[in-house]
Amino acid sequence: MTGPKPGFVPVDDPESVPVRDAATVVVIRDVADTDSAAGGIEVFLIQRVQEMAFAGGMTVFPGGGVDARDAEADVAWTGPHPDWWADRFGADEATAQALVCAAVRETFEECGVLLAGRTPDTVLDDATPYHPARAQLVDKTISLAGFLRENDLVLRSDLIVPLAHWITPLGERRRYDTRFFLAALPGGQEADDRTTEAASATWHRVDDILAEWEAGRVFLLPPTWAQLQELRRFDTVAEALAAPREITMICPTIVSDGTSVRIEFDGVDRYNRE
Repeated sequence: MTGPKPGFVPVDDPESVPVRDAATVVVIRDVADTDSAAGGIEVFLIQRVQEMAFAGGMTVFPGGGVDARDAEADVAWTGPHPDWWADRFGADEATAQALVCAAVRETFEECGVLLAGRTPDTVLDDATPYHPARAQLVDKTISLAGFLRENDLVLRSDLIVPLAHWITPLGERRRYDTRFFLAALPGGQEADDRTTEAASATWHRVDDILAEWEAGRVFLLPPTWAQLQELRRFDTVAEALAAPREITMICPTIVSDGTSVRIEFDGVDRYNRE
């Protein structure tokens, strides 16, 4: 995909644009045997409404910016400690906790999947009783920690694994320091499209959505494309979750000649060729 980057508007003073921490969650499930003899992985993707200030019209994973209250110390938590996440993502402990909480909160807000349990060793098999709280989390009436406390729920950080780390390139009007997480859809739960940010949201086989991208029928920003390429290597959710990964920060570069824009990052030749 060559040519100008959709939606890119040059910034007069790029250095003045703040970089905000963000979390994105790649939710996956195994393809049912009845759907495909070959099996494979499906991924939940959202096509954002055109009016969104960032990535409007793009096909993306659930995610968003960190809320200051995601770092609340009294969050009910089980699984790898924030210091483990800090080590994986190259962050301080408070930021690491906020990123994990943001990942859980944004997944619940944007597709109704709640990575939590009633006890430290259980996982919700139905999140719909808690769905009325989604709007309150979105408008910040309540915090994730408060929501979990009110409902006697425990955040399950062991249901997600670190996947990648991308920073929006210098020159964009909005910039995010985004950590990507990988999570399996909990058994019994369903992902939905009940968010005002989505024009549509549904499951796609990884190969199918990449074929749509290659045909020019959907637009994937480089970080989304890169995570789908990573998932393409696996036949099952278990394999994808168990794969060892070293998380290295990637910050693409925007290059403009005044009439067209291109993005440069490791792997851009494949991104452009496909």
